[in-house]
Amino acid sequence: MQIAIVLTKGHRLLSAAAVLDVFETANRFYLESNEPAPFEINLLHQPGHDATAYDNYVPKPVTADTKYDLILVPSFKHNGVGEAMQDNRAWIPWLQNQYAAGAAIASFCTGAFVLGASGLLDNRPATTHINAEAAFAKLFPLVQLQAEAVVTEKDRIYTSGGATNTFHLLMLLLEVYCSKEVAVRAAKVFSIDLDRNRQTYFGTFAPANDHGDALVKQTQDEIKKHFSKANTIEEIIIDVPASRRNLVRRFKQVTGITPIEYLQKTRIEAAKQMLEQSRHSILEVMLESGYNDLKTFRSLFKKTVGMTPKMYREKFSGQVV
Repeated sequence: MQIAIVLTKGHRLLSAAAVLDVFETANRFYLESNEPAPFEINLLHQPGHDATAYDNYVPKPVTADTKYDLILVPSFKHNGVGEAMQDNRAWIPWLQNQYAAGAAIASFCTGAFVLGASGLLDNRPATTHINAEAAFAKLFPLVQLQAEAVVTEKDRIYTSGGATNTFHLLMLLLEVYCSKEVAVRAAKVFSIDLDRNRQTYFGTFAPANDHGDALVKQTQDEIKKHFSKANTIEEIIIDVPASRRNLVRRFKQVTGITPIEYLQKTRIEAAKQMLEQSRHSILEVMLESGYNDLKTFRSLFKKTVGMTPKMYREKFSGQVV
């Protein structure tokens, strides 16, 4: 198989290196068994764009006439996605042509923004880094975004969630193009737990407030100040000079969610931080984050985060050593 790792401008070195390492490892499995390596790995860059060399691989300029079986798009830095998309528009027609010629394409983490810009994800499922969910949904409304998903696949288009979710997609690709046995063996080499099925518990609710809408900014500030004491959203926004209908419309247009949803996310994020950093009981965490019914709190927490408060504390409050 001809594999192309696309060295986009601004890509994360670690992301590209992880992809390269996994496919090199799979090749080694076969060579150690005196079988031919299944993958020929190519590193590509746009003409005129300097690209980093990896080990013995020298990146080569992309050409229109070379066809590939599998194309891999690494991630970008989260704060540079917009700039990276502009810098890498030259890849879009090439990706579209490769897909039309039969190639499968996989993006990792924020690399999904390039596939989104190409239109190849329209009306297909996709995932990306959990903290890039809102920006992705706003830019690509035709994509069936599954923000909680670790991996998505449809019609030879693959995407993965953030950071270490890259390895879950790579294990899936090894299973598809090699075998389940090879995928499990690689998972053991890279210490990958194959039972991860959600990435929501890795997310952090950190909404932007530099959007330029003073009314929405005031509402965000009021929620931040009073989320733990007020019983309803109406109590929080009582001093915001706008009708509820107009405020909800503007708020959702700017943030992507309603004020009520924003309040719930703020409360859950506060609860997560207390579970990580304090020794408060679950009941105390519930009260401090603005809830007064334990059953409701647990239900909302699990729905939002993907696990119970107790499970979340066990996962994120402990010491590695």
